Amino acid sequence: MIYGSIMKNLTSLLILLCITSCNTNIQTEKQQNNADFFTLSKSVLKDKIKGAWVGQTVGVTYGYPVEFKFESRMVPDNHELPWYDGYLKETFTEIPGAYDDVYMDLTFVQVFEDYGLDAPASAFASAFANADYKLWFANQVSRYNILNGIEPPQSGHWLNNPAADDIDFQIEADFAGIMTPGMVNSATKISDRVGHIMNYGDGWYGGVYIAAMYSLAYVSDDIEYVVNESLKLIPEESNFHKIITDVITIHEEQPNDWKIGWQYIHDKWTDTDLGPWGVFDTFNIDAKINAAWVVLGLLYGEGDFTKTIDIATRAGDDADCNPASAAGILGTMQGFDAIPDFWKQGLEEIEGLPFAYTSISLNDAYELSYKHALAMISLNDGKIEDDSVTIKLQSPTEVPFEQSFKGHYAKDKREINDSDINTTNYFSFNFNGTGFALMGKALSMNDQEHTYTAEMFINGKLIETVKWPTNFTTRRFYLSWKYQLPKNDYTVEIRVKNPTNTAEVSLESIVIYDDQPLINNSEISSSRLMHD
Repeated sequence: MIYGSIMKNLTSLLILLCITSCNTNIQTEKQQNNADFFTLSKSVLKDKIKGAWVGQTVGVTYGYPVEFKFESRMVPDNHELPWYDGYLKETFTEIPGAYDDVYMDLTFVQVFEDYGLDAPASAFASAFANADYKLWFANQVSRYNILNGIEPPQSGHWLNNPAADDIDFQIEADFAGIMTPGMVNSATKISDRVGHIMNYGDGWYGGVYIAAMYSLAYVSDDIEYVVNESLKLIPEESNFHKIITDVITIHEEQPNDWKIGWQYIHDKWTDTDLGPWGVFDTFNIDAKINAAWVVLGLLYGEGDFTKTIDIATRAGDDADCNPASAAGILGTMQGFDAIPDFWKQGLEEIEGLPFAYTSISLNDAYELSYKHALAMISLNDGKIEDDSVTIKLQSPTEVPFEQSFKGHYAKDKREINDSDINTTNYFSFNFNGTGFALMGKALSMNDQEHTYTAEMFINGKLIETVKWPTNFTTRRFYLSWKYQLPKNDYTVEIRVKNPTNTAEVSLESIVIYDDQPLINNSEISSSRLMHD
């Protein structure tokens, strides 16, 4: 009797397995026949868009207290990161500048709303260059370029922008992926128009990659697939591709401890930043290593929102923007409803409030991105129906290879102790190499603004005449630079043409580049500065 019952149950189980297998085969065949298309309900699309914006907002809020507080090191486990009911509104209203990567995104969303899907690069460039918010690094160099007649894409090219490899577009590219569900190449085209305003090479690849992960997160819930598939857009010979590949590899080899992964990436890559600010310094605003921390959070977070956001934050460096990207991508993949309630405490209090420097709130962002996503789906041969959308999927097409600082290697970083250029309005230094960047600031000593005019001579030849505004919004982030010089001995002279007693120029440091890499940092030159 017992034996007969077992046999009956086994027979039923075999029949069930056969039916399941047959159904799976039918489903697989159906998926293969429709591999170019992906259908989801409009309600799910809206939920994913909301998850994207909320994830980004939560991530930047969580990580803001430790933004660049832990340079080239992990945020310790015992370092408390606050999160409680009311914290979102408190940060939103009291520290509006914390959301710089969000309101930068929204600047570009507004341009699409005002000018349409074919808005030119010049419209995006003008919108952010003339905005009131403060900018740094690649964004600020690009703003200065645009305001002084250097248009995109030249405004972001490394010869015109020493910060071209920095994180700027990477933290602003979310919008491009949010509005292109499943259409990675469309996201790349948007990234080309916008990202080359301020970045080039690895700096641009950072935005291309982040936007692609958002795009694919709509159509796959497999984090490893999204991470790997998005990387197909990035040329293999680029350092950006190499560092992300390293994160993927170390995760495969050591999947249970993100700190092992962090240490491996840190040891191999932390000294590869060639941007003047990061050379021979723990400060690392380089796009590729911060993108590595985003991927570290996604892979080791294993789809858990809390683990993902915490790992991406505790990886350090740009510790608010990195969790914003990781949480935004995961929020897109899983949707708003799947974000744990813990992280949505107090969200309703801020959803209707406009972000600083914009008229757009989170509620507005949901609606605008939904509107733009529908338009992009329709434009790219998809279908909009009453209750659903059908997306024509795009296989990633590799973008062209770009490399900033090609043939340049950091040789020397010299601190300038005497910064009183106004005494004689003349400054000079000697170096042997292929290029340099001079860092410093033009500062007002009262409420009056002043714009210095400075001439740069190299070996007695006038190379350029530049403006150094004391106004923070329009300032020249790096005072002077020159690359691609033939390897030789040079004397650089800076002559200020219009000195004033109401302002000063503070010189900080000079980075020298060579055509050969150093064997080790002990080879840094001890050449002396001349300051007359």
